[in-house]
Amino acid sequence: AKAKRGLCEGSAAASSSDGEQEGDVWEMEEDGSGEEMVDDYGASSSGEDELLPIEKAALKQKSDRGGLSEDDSEEEEEEEKISKQKKEQKKEENADLQLNLDIDEEFRLPTDEQIERENILSFRIKGNMEVLQDFGVKREEGRTRQEYLALLRRDMAAYYSYSDFLLGKLMDIFPLPELINFLEANEVPRPVTIRTNTLKTRRRDLAQALINRGVNLDPLGKWSKTGLVIYDSTVPIGATPEYLAGHYMLQGASSLLPVMALAPQENERVLDMCCAPGGKTSYIAQLMKNTGMILANDSNAERLHSVVGNLHRLGVTNAVVSNCDGRQFPKVSLYYPEVLGGFDRVLLDAPCSGTGVISKDPAVKTNKDEKDILRCAHLQKELILSAIDSVNAVSETGGYIVYCTCSITVEENEWVVDYALKKRNVRLVPTGLDFGKEGFTRFKDRRFHPSLRSTRRFYPHTHNMDGFFIAKFKKFSNAIPKAQKEPAVEAASAVPVPDAITEPQPKKKKLEGSKAAKGQKKPQSALKKRHRLPAQHRPAKA
Repeated sequence: AKAKRGLCEGSAAASSSDGEQEGDVWEMEEDGSGEEMVDDYGASSSGEDELLPIEKAALKQKSDRGGLSEDDSEEEEEEEKISKQKKEQKKEENADLQLNLDIDEEFRLPTDEQIERENILSFRIKGNMEVLQDFGVKREEGRTRQEYLALLRRDMAAYYSYSDFLLGKLMDIFPLPELINFLEANEVPRPVTIRTNTLKTRRRDLAQALINRGVNLDPLGKWSKTGLVIYDSTVPIGATPEYLAGHYMLQGASSLLPVMALAPQENERVLDMCCAPGGKTSYIAQLMKNTGMILANDSNAERLHSVVGNLHRLGVTNAVVSNCDGRQFPKVSLYYPEVLGGFDRVLLDAPCSGTGVISKDPAVKTNKDEKDILRCAHLQKELILSAIDSVNAVSETGGYIVYCTCSITVEENEWVVDYALKKRNVRLVPTGLDFGKEGFTRFKDRRFHPSLRSTRRFYPHTHNMDGFFIAKFKKFSNAIPKAQKEPAVEAASAVPVPDAITEPQPKKKKLEGSKAAKGQKKPQSALKKRHRLPAQHRPAKA
């Protein structure tokens, strides 16, 4: 028994030692020698346990290789060469930038190759502007002003992403330093503004309620008693309980100005010819204190849904919403004069090209051309004549028309107003706004009526609001003047015709012949014959 026990213990010890040796061999085969792992990577077995399986496989693969292959060394050399070349290129570019940004260097017109190669348009625009402001001293010899302007126009169109047509229009309107400010202002959004609905609350109470909700705001300005400007907010301005209750309306600062110029009175009949989305209509009702009647019209039926919703939310009860073509109002008023005619005041916010709201719609920079401008101008001329015909000139308190657009082009503003002055019995009156720039009385080769100085222009770079144009008319007669050609024809026909023309020519010759035969003197002197020729040609020209 003792012998058997000794044999079993010996075999067990032998088997355990063999198992340990086999286990060490498997571990060596799987993981490699422990010394190599520590020497190569400086990590112990405990560090290896923290590695991911894919990281362990990568370490094993590199340890098996024992070093980098020839292919790897060649790839590293190529990478080093490429990195050196890139560093050299960056140094050259930085040197070019330093040369271009050197202020003391004189500005010279670049060649065609330089234009294609250079990408720093802002520096070129700045240098070109400095030369044009003092052209006689800083210009390059042999170069004309037109060459500098052509380059400036091309560079600004590329830098600010404008079409060549629209940029040319803007260069005609603004001086060059002001043009840069206008283009820069269009790249920044206008501040968010709201209008207090005094039908339901006061501005002070509304401001306090919004401040308690985490809104940072200030009064819009001394010129407005209801406006507030929002700087930042922790809550969405268009979804607060105050907004849903109709205590305020999200409205741009420039949209308040036409209603202030219209100045509606209580118990009047007012027409808002293009009313969507209803901000100006609700402001009119607010000033009228829900008295009288407002006809809110728009030719787009889909946009009237927002008008109805806003009027209900703001508590407006004196408005009637209609879907008609504004150009047909004078014709329709013949059948319904008590409803669709004889208004005390009319507000026409005419559809336009939108060149004053580029910060809201950047697509205007490239999608407008000459045809779009002229098409809008033609529609605006038809609408303004219709608006004037819808007003009652003998109204005790009214007889006013306010024309406004969110465009800054002359074709849609001064040109249209001057056209209305010639076609209807109206005159321009002050808008009642203390700020804003005067309208143009001359533009390029055109000359407008001197009273256009009473119109007002608003720009984003000077007033921090959307570009806007406002004109206010006073109608002094309901009669429509006839065309200018008809009075000229009537005046020509009223000129007395000489007797020499009324008498037939053959009889004159017979009489002269008979008198000459009898030896009598000629009845008409040479002086009278001289006057006869222009008298004969005058009616023919008329």
